[in-house]
Amino acid sequence: MKLTKKLTAVAVALLVGASAFAIDGTEVMTKVYDRQKPDFSKAAVQVVLSKDGKVEETRNVGELGRCKNGLSDVYMIFLTPASVKDTRFLAKENEGKDDDKWIYLPTLKNFRRVAASDGSKSFVGTDFSYDDMSTRKVEDDTHELLKESEDKGNFKDLYVVKSTPKDPKSSQYSYRISWVTKDAWIPTYIEMYDKKGKLLKVNEIKALKKVPGTNNRVYNVPMENVMTNVQTKHATSMKMVNITVDQPLPDRTFTTDYLLNGK
Repeated sequence: MKLTKKLTAVAVALLVGASAFAIDGTEVMTKVYDRQKPDFSKAAVQVVLSKDGKVEETRNVGELGRCKNGLSDVYMIFLTPASVKDTRFLAKENEGKDDDKWIYLPTLKNFRRVAASDGSKSFVGTDFSYDDMSTRKVEDDTHELLKESEDKGNFKDLYVVKSTPKDPKSSQYSYRISWVTKDAWIPTYIEMYDKKGKLLKVNEIKALKKVPGTNNRVYNVPMENVMTNVQTKHATSMKMVNITVDQPLPDRTFTTDYLLNGK
């Protein structure tokens, strides 16, 4: 009888443990992926490169975005300084496969496709890699909900999810830990670990702003995004100077012809 009670208690404990979270890691990251985005966006972005907190260079960038049929495209053009002026970047999200990415280099007066093997390389000398500028599919990773409520940075009551690549070769990171807001479904703090399991980079959103769109929609827009390489102490901040949403852009904007000619 005592043995039966003991086994029953263990079974109950396991059942309670398994259902402790009302949501699992995959559900959280699916909501992150599926959150509502503007149909179109146009922004002026200030990019600041720094080392040990000291500013090295400030860049001005124009950014155009589109979300069509649930897939996101982005076009960026570097306006200043002269060292990167007129460098252009285009990323197009695909369903069921990796994003397409191209970069136009004014010195070559041509663009090239960014190969998958270049994913871990620096994006125009910043602390973001080309892969960091891409959309990673939910199904590419396993997602474990570590905590249901934790404060981090400027945000409170966040889900904490560990995402591990199903194919280690598909990512430059061994795993990522994301702190996700429960209202906007935005990862506001992400730790990225290298192949040795050591913390490599931290991507932190400093602030979100509610931006009104069409049809009574309101979008939660990250206004400042800071990527810090904790191993080199180098950081890149991307700050929205201004942004407008849901104002239509021509389809041509998100083509390689536009990338080549800038018009």
